Amino acid sequence: MLNKFKLATKFTLLLSLVFIGAIAVSGFALSHALEQKAEAEIGYRSQILAEMMNSVRNFTNMHISPLLIPMVETQSTFVPESIPSYAVREVFENLRKNEEYKDFFYKDANLNPTNLRDKADIFETQLIEQFRNQPDLKNVSGFRDSFDEKLFYSARPFSIKNQTCLRCHSTPEAAPKSHIVSYGSENGFGWKLNDIIGTQIIYVPASKVFDDANRASVSFMGLFIGIFALVILLINYLLRRNVLQPLKPMAQLAQKISMDEISVEEAEEFDRQKLTSIVKRNDELGQLGRVFQRMVHEIYAREQKLRQQLHTLRIEVDDAKRARQVAEIAESTTFQKLQEEAKAMRNKRNAANE
Repeated sequence: MLNKFKLATKFTLLLSLVFIGAIAVSGFALSHALEQKAEAEIGYRSQILAEMMNSVRNFTNMHISPLLIPMVETQSTFVPESIPSYAVREVFENLRKNEEYKDFFYKDANLNPTNLRDKADIFETQLIEQFRNQPDLKNVSGFRDSFDEKLFYSARPFSIKNQTCLRCHSTPEAAPKSHIVSYGSENGFGWKLNDIIGTQIIYVPASKVFDDANRASVSFMGLFIGIFALVILLINYLLRRNVLQPLKPMAQLAQKISMDEISVEEAEEFDRQKLTSIVKRNDELGQLGRVFQRMVHEIYAREQKLRQQLHTLRIEVDDAKRARQVAEIAESTTFQKLQEEAKAMRNKRNAANE
């Protein structure tokens, strides 16, 4: 199929196919890399949020809880603000009012929580078991399917580091009465210091990760396509100027030589106007041009030799023709009669002189 096209068209088509393939491969690789980058970016922000929640937890545990404990002991209604997890959840909900973080969701997923809203589901329970089996594991991230939505998650282990927290979570007998009244005595007890009891997990809709990656991918692909288009145009221009244009006169010359349709004047014209600039090059085209130049010179020399031979042959033909004409005249009856009359006249003149 390509044999039907000219050389410039073939190069343009082949370059286009190469660049389309390169764009497809690079686009796939770029898309994958940008998705990983978006995941890393969301994961990093999630880790920052988790650190911030831990700071709120520690601040509440060290400064707020001591102030509220007397109220917890004396009042019949439990004060939830004294629980660090409650403070963390409320702070995060306020953070979600920010447009940038409205799609982030935070959960203290525990195996045995005081508040059942923090109960770990099957997937979160598997994460907790993974943290328990791998004590050195500090963070896990990835994707999970939740109902009709795919979520990106970033999880880290959660354990009790402060002895004071066990006051409400060791045994029902040690917990404040208002705590038992509000949450009962069946959940949230039996925790131990430094044991991994849950996971701090932050969820983000996967569409947010993919949308960010797709926007970046579209921008980069547009840039790549623009660059590739400019490269194709530049290569095509340089190809025409440096390869195809020098080849065109040599192709025309070769065609005329093969069909024996070139004259000495045309050969000299090719040599003077078209081959002179080509033979100065040091590349393969210059070498080819010098070959054609030698051919032109050989044509010129051959033509000159043929002309000289023709001129010599013409002279010889003319001499032979004149000799043949003289012989025909000499052999004719009229010429012989004239010779006899001339001889008789000479004899008479000689006799009279005697």
